[in-house]
Amino acid sequence: MPVRLIIVDDHPVVRDGLRGIFSSDGEFEVVGEAADGAEALAVALRTGPDIVLMDLRMPGMSGPEVIRALREQTPGLPVLVLTTFDDDADVLPAIAEGATGYLLKDTPRADLRRAARAAARGETVLSPSVAGVLARGAREAGRRPSPLSPRETEVLGLIARGSTNREVAARLFITEATVKTHLLHIFAKLEVKDRAAAVAAAYESGLLGERREP
Repeated sequence: MPVRLIIVDDHPVVRDGLRGIFSSDGEFEVVGEAADGAEALAVALRTGPDIVLMDLRMPGMSGPEVIRALREQTPGLPVLVLTTFDDDADVLPAIAEGATGYLLKDTPRADLRRAARAAARGETVLSPSVAGVLARGAREAGRRPSPLSPRETEVLGLIARGSTNREVAARLFITEATVKTHLLHIFAKLEVKDRAAAVAAAYESGLLGERREP
């Protein structure tokens, strides 16, 4: 079955371009489009897509408001942000509201399609610059770590038992690149710099239960 998606962007030319990128791939089906947040909510409710691909800055509702409303209206619906902005003021609120991924519009089309497939599976997808913003923002804000997603917990649990990235990828049927992306997100949420520190922080906060030997 193809991945069913809707495209949300206030620029018709951008929507046309994205429709072409995904419609030319038999693994996707564009089931709707929207030019603003209110329309996105209506189209998502009507079409029941597998993923929403959306810009952040549009008329009316802000990007984070749209993400929050979409997730409240359709729990579990992945939202993949595709925008030109990668500063703290855009990235952090979108991630905080539950965006599954955050990519920039200069992402190559093949990478964009791969990211959309991954996001539809519930995997976290971040552009490298966005991952850096997320990590920096978490440190500067000095906030408590955000809860890990189920997949991030799976990845960190396997790491805690001594698995390599390759072994984690094989166990979860994902790519090593996806494992690395999950780790970047985990590091940002736990405010750490490496795998060992992430495991220690997760045990200390109870995210992995009681410590056990590999």
